[in-house]
Amino acid sequence: MSRPAIAHIRLDAFRHNYRVAKQQGGNALAVVKANAYGHGAIQCAKAIANEADGFTVACLEEALELRQAGIQNPILLLEGFFEEKELAEIVANDLWLVLHAEWQVNQLLATKLVKPLQVWLKLDSGMHRLGLSPTQYISAFKELNQHKNIAKIVHMTHFANADHLNSSHTLQQLDLFKQTTQSATNHTLEEFSLANSAAVLGWPQIFAQNSQKHWSRPGIMLYGAHPIEALSDSQPLKPVMQLSAQIISIQRIQQGDSIGYGSIFTAARNTVVGVVACGYADGYPRAAINAPVAVDGQITQVIGRVSMDMLMVDLTDIASAKVGSLVELWGGQVPANAVANSAGTIAYELFCNVKRVQFRYSDISV
Repeated sequence: MSRPAIAHIRLDAFRHNYRVAKQQGGNALAVVKANAYGHGAIQCAKAIANEADGFTVACLEEALELRQAGIQNPILLLEGFFEEKELAEIVANDLWLVLHAEWQVNQLLATKLVKPLQVWLKLDSGMHRLGLSPTQYISAFKELNQHKNIAKIVHMTHFANADHLNSSHTLQQLDLFKQTTQSATNHTLEEFSLANSAAVLGWPQIFAQNSQKHWSRPGIMLYGAHPIEALSDSQPLKPVMQLSAQIISIQRIQQGDSIGYGSIFTAARNTVVGVVACGYADGYPRAAINAPVAVDGQITQVIGRVSMDMLMVDLTDIASAKVGSLVELWGGQVPANAVANSAGTIAYELFCNVKRVQFRYSDISV
């Protein structure tokens, strides 16, 4: 028998969440970068290929992996290109391209292409990570707009605080985006892209009037972790990954006994301890403190320090627990956000870090 640590991926849940994104945000490019946030980019892309408006990835290598797997939908490169020689492959594979820096704009204009590209021109509206300044943006748009290398330009920015519903910064970014694109295009409404998952779910008003011309970029919501926990009950998403393992040993300790490295847990009562075959080498966060888990369907918590290959849980109040009992570390019963909160991180990081476990895929087609 192989080690009982399993990531069960529900592709039907992924499809459901994509449909929620479509209903909320208009045209939707599913974000499957970083191996679909650790869920399997090829499997997830194939699950929605018949209905997806397209996909986004970080770089050419990720796009080529999807093309080689037979994905023919549009694919957007969120970081654009890194050197000139990539442009020929980008054209050959019919990819869409983000331009976020002046050097990319200049290189694209100077390169001879066999056919024009669709580009997404990115404005730095206030996140100050990637994107052109307003002055650079207006100049770049005017140069690109009539150039033979350009088939279409989609206007784009990225919000820094869309997960905060009362953020004035989001509205400031939106205003700057509107002002800059209107100046660049002489008030001609064209296709644009504003919304990540948080904006799709929390700020639908920012694109509702022109939803047919808006391209959303849903990411974390596709995998079932709500980016705005205050809205999670009213906007239910389906968890895609269930990370589970089994109890492989049971220890009984007395009040006052400590367990694990560093002895950070000392029993306040006589305690039944279950040892679970999953640790930080599998992607479970070492920093998780009192994180919720479900053993045989009953909620309990992690106790002690997470080890490389194992973690420990409190079984004192779960009479049915035994060696072989199923432990859900996150999934349908234990929200990934709750585990992430206990570790001082985010669900994105949990998902991306999962490795070494068995990946099993299921799909109940609807």
